[in-house]
Amino acid sequence: MMTTSIRLLSDGTLKQDGGTMFGQIPKMAWESRIVTDRRNRMTLSMNCLLIQVAGKNIVVDAGVGSKEMDGLRENYGLGPSRLVKNLKNAGVSPNQVDYVILSHLHFEHCGGCTKLDRAGSLVPTFPKATHFVQRQAWETALNPNERFQSSFFKDDFLPLEEWDQLQILDGEEEILPGLSVLLTNGPSMGHQIVSVNHGGEKVVFMGDLVPTAHHLDLASIPALDQFPEETLERKRDLLNKAEKDGWLLVFAHGVDRKAGYLESYKGAAYLRPIDL
Repeated sequence: MMTTSIRLLSDGTLKQDGGTMFGQIPKMAWESRIVTDRRNRMTLSMNCLLIQVAGKNIVVDAGVGSKEMDGLRENYGLGPSRLVKNLKNAGVSPNQVDYVILSHLHFEHCGGCTKLDRAGSLVPTFPKATHFVQRQAWETALNPNERFQSSFFKDDFLPLEEWDQLQILDGEEEILPGLSVLLTNGPSMGHQIVSVNHGGEKVVFMGDLVPTAHHLDLASIPALDQFPEETLERKRDLLNKAEKDGWLLVFAHGVDRKAGYLESYKGAAYLRPIDL
C-alpha cells in the first residue's frame, strides 16, 4: 500500500477586514466570536500543506512569500514569510519540491511561488516544481476586473510560465494516485480544492471555499466572493458529503481551528477540531 504523509504548514498570518470576511452577515452576529484589532481586522493564517506520496513532495498553496508587495505588507499586517523555513524543518528544501498545487492565484495563496534572487531578479521559489493551476484561474489573474485588481500580482505567477514550470488544468484531475483536484469556481473563477487519500480517509484542503471554521455556516460568504450564490450551493453540497463520508477538512485561513471533522449532534452540525 502506498504511504502518504501530510503535514500542515504555515507561511504566517495576515489581517483582513472582518466585515469583508463575513460579507452580508452583520458585525453584531460575529463580533463575539472574532477578535479584531482597532482597524477592525481579524487575523487569518496562511495555511499550506506538505503532502509526501509516491516519492514526491507536493506543496498545496504557497502563502504570500517574501516580496515587498508595494507597501501592502503594513496594510495586511504581514510578518516574515515562514513557509520555506517550515518546509526545511520538515526535512524538505525548496529544491526537493516536485509539485505545487494552487487553489487560485490571489496573492496570499501564490505569492510564495516566486522570490527575488541576490541580483533582484524574480525567480521561482521551487526551481524544480511543476505548478498546477486551473485555466480559468490563470486567465482571470492575467486580466482581473476593477473589483479584483488588488487581489493579483503578476510577479507572483508569470515567472512560472517563463521558466516552463506551469501546468494548466481544465477541471477535475488526478495529479497522482489518490491525490486529486476538484474545480469549484466559487468563490473565484477557476478556484480548486485538493483531496488526498490518507490512512483510509479523505483529507480535503478547502482553499477559500470555506476559508475558516467560522465559514462552515453556509450564509457566511466573504464580500470578495465573485459568485456568492454558486459558492453557497457548492458549500452546501460538499459539506454534506464531508459530514456523510467523514472527510478531514483543512481550512486555508484557520487560526485556532485549522482542521477537523464535520459532525452532527441532535440535528446540528459542529466541527470536531484536530491537530494536523
